[in-house]
Amino acid sequence: MKILVSNDDGYFAPGITLLAEALRQLGEVTVVAPERDRSGASNSLTLDRPLTVRRAANGYFSVNGTPTDCVHIAVTGLLDFTPDVVVSGVNLGANMGDDTIYSGTVAAAVEGYLLGIPSIAVSLASKAGEHFESAIGIALQMVERLRRQPFGEAVLLNVNVPDIAVPQLRGVEVTRLGKRHKAEPVVKLKTPRGETAYWIGPAGGAADAGPGTDFHAVESGKVSVTPLRMDLTHGNQLARAREWLAA
Repeated sequence: MKILVSNDDGYFAPGITLLAEALRQLGEVTVVAPERDRSGASNSLTLDRPLTVRRAANGYFSVNGTPTDCVHIAVTGLLDFTPDVVVSGVNLGANMGDDTIYSGTVAAAVEGYLLGIPSIAVSLASKAGEHFESAIGIALQMVERLRRQPFGEAVLLNVNVPDIAVPQLRGVEVTRLGKRHKAEPVVKLKTPRGETAYWIGPAGGAADAGPGTDFHAVESGKVSVTPLRMDLTHGNQLARAREWLAA
């Protein structure tokens, strides 16, 4: 099995190192990841400049671009094979609900999916990073299941693992994305030159977080697995849009 690993925290992040080492139990692992932290890069693709790929001392490839760039370059030219699976992570911090729109971790998996490869985004739902072993174990299970029992169609899975010890995990639940409240206000500050600068404020708390959502599963100590798709068409509004334009 040939496995492509990427992330958005950078090729030096502990989560990607632990993930890559563990996945070597299942097959040949290649790591292509950003040269620096690109959290929040979403699905951006660099089109205004050429990109550079360097080989790090540990054998990983680092790219001076986004997570999407990394997977795209790897699959369309850098590698002389097509990966059997793309695994992105392990991200330090959750990617649930609205987070998936902005997440570079999810974006790397999305690019694999768009290129026709089964893809998994794995996140540890805490900034503390105390139990990477829990997320690594789940990632191994998911990839092994894909190897043993292919999904049967194109699949993109968003996986969030509670930051608790393995024995405390209460199982795996297939979920839908929840939704957050409106984001917190930006944080204003003054630069040394007297200019006003802005930090993007933190994400809002969970709003749609009832049973069946990723938020609820993780809060309950369960691993959340959400199948995603990239069709952004609002099917329920097609007829309304036609009526509105015809009025």
